[in-house]
Amino acid sequence: MMKQTRIPFIYILTDKKVNGAINLPVFKINYIKQKIDFKYYDALIFTSKHALYSLEYYGEDWKILPSYAIAPMTSNIIKELNGNLVFTGATNHGDKFSLEIVDKLKGKKVLYLRGSKIVSNLIDTLKCDDTIIYESVCQENHKSLKLPKNSIIIFSSPSTIKCFFNNYDWDSSYKAISIGKTTAKYFPKDIIPIVSKTTSLESCVTKANEICVNLA
Repeated sequence: MMKQTRIPFIYILTDKKVNGAINLPVFKINYIKQKIDFKYYDALIFTSKHALYSLEYYGEDWKILPSYAIAPMTSNIIKELNGNLVFTGATNHGDKFSLEIVDKLKGKKVLYLRGSKIVSNLIDTLKCDDTIIYESVCQENHKSLKLPKNSIIIFSSPSTIKCFFNNYDWDSSYKAISIGKTTAKYFPKDIIPIVSKTTSLESCVTKANEICVNLA
């Protein structure tokens, strides 16, 4: 009788729902209230949904300004909030996004609304103002918890890497999937992640499922 191989669990370390994966949030978002005069600016830049959700504390002025979004998911939220979306990036990568819009924003007073940590050179490339309006904070430590053997774990940012290792010990049977090449640089040296084809959680889950098929 052939031994059946159990299909590995696939974990996403955020609260975003993706079919076929289990959510395991390892960080939470704290919104930071700043004093911002939106009337001073000609355009806004967004690279995160969290920056947009934090704007509920800032009234309606931001919705008038042209908004430049790094990717379709961010664009969709701008539209849902009735913002003025004028451009959506094609690469979902900070450095490449900044090159996409640098000419479009020449001569404009631009504000980048961001988190406390960034991994791109967007600010230097665009020579724009930036304001931190949210921060990622690791969840409470749970080192006593252990994920099942052969788990496939999807890391979507450097913060998820840091917070995961604050909460869990790594097992040699685990497989890591990185959402992109930039995030992949932040792994411990002894862990070599598999990089997804595109920078989306859906693509990461597709890659995880391919791994599961090969193991079956």
